[in-house]
Parts: sequence; structure tokens; C-alpha cells
Amino acid sequence: MNDIKPAILLFIIFTIICGGVYPAVVIGIAQAVFPKQAQGSFIVDRNGKTIGSSLIGQPFSDPRYFWPRPSATSGFGYNPLSSGGSNAGPTNPDYLKTVAGRVKALRESGVKGVVPADLVQASASGLDPHITPESAGLQVARVAKARGISEDAVIKAVIRATEDRQWGLLGEPRVNVLVLNLELDRL
Repeated sequence: MNDIKPAILLFIIFTIICGGVYPAVVIGIAQAVFPKQAQGSFIVDRNGKTIGSSLIGQPFSDPRYFWPRPSATSGFGYNPLSSGGSNAGPTNPDYLKTVAGRVKALRESGVKGVVPADLVQASASGLDPHITPESAGLQVARVAKARGISEDAVIKAVIRATEDRQWGLLGEPRVNVLVLNLELDRL
């Protein structure tokens, strides 16, 4: 019985610290240092309507748009409530059929040469909004033809939408598909 009072008191103290004070401090720092990211990195159109987030992939299948990295989330593609990969290994027959189908769709759309993995394999989260500049380059001809604009104009849009390594050091150059497609819509 002597041990119960300190145990309850410690439970209350740690609940306040870990469940209230610590999250409030972390949120406050995030809002001060990274306000856009802390708010979800939403992309808003000229009318103030939220189009999406630059942090979460969006489904695009129209030939007029650049196609994103595939999503393996359950329920529907790019489902943020079901983030995760397929967990299927490289020898899984169903996985191989899925990848082959994606390669076939790209070939039918006019993609030639080596198909980068990011155009046919989902990321670990299934929500990746980026593709490699090489993957964007393979889609330039299709997008330019479908939009009736020059390939040079599309290439310039890809270059503008290409993000460099973080702090010039981390990761690889990447293209945010939603940002790129919105840029094309503005042309």
C-alpha cells in the first residue's frame, strides 16, 4: 500500500510531461522552425482550394500528366491512412506480374530503353511524391505530344520542378510529380 501512492503520483507526473509538455514543445519548435512542413506542406491553387500535399504522392494516369511512382497502399493508391509497401519480395510471382504489367503500360505509352525502378516499383511507404529526373525524362515525349506543346517546354518545366539534394548533401535529385503537373497546367 505504501508503494501505490508514489506510483500514482509518478504516473500523473509522467503523463503530464510525456503526454502534454513534450508534445507541445515539439509542436512549438516545428511550427517555429519548419512552419510549412508542420502544417502538411499543402499546395493551394489561386482560388485558395487545397490541391494536395507536396509530401504525399497523387494518382495521375492521364497521358497529359507525368505519372508518379506506383503506390502499394491498401484500399486505394496513395492512401495516407494505410502507408506501407507490399512486402512482396523480388521472386514473388504476383509481384513480378504487377511489375511486368507496369512495364508493359509504360512501353505502350511510348517509353523506350531501360525503365527506372521508381516507375514500376512502389516505395516503402507507398506515398512517395517524387520520381527521378531520369523517370521524368522518359515521359517528356508522351506529355508533350498529349498536350500539343514542344518537348523543350516540357523539359524546362521538369528542370524547374527538380529538387536538388537536401543541403546539397543528402539524397538524390528528385522531381515532385504534383508540382511538375501543376506547372504544366499553368503553361
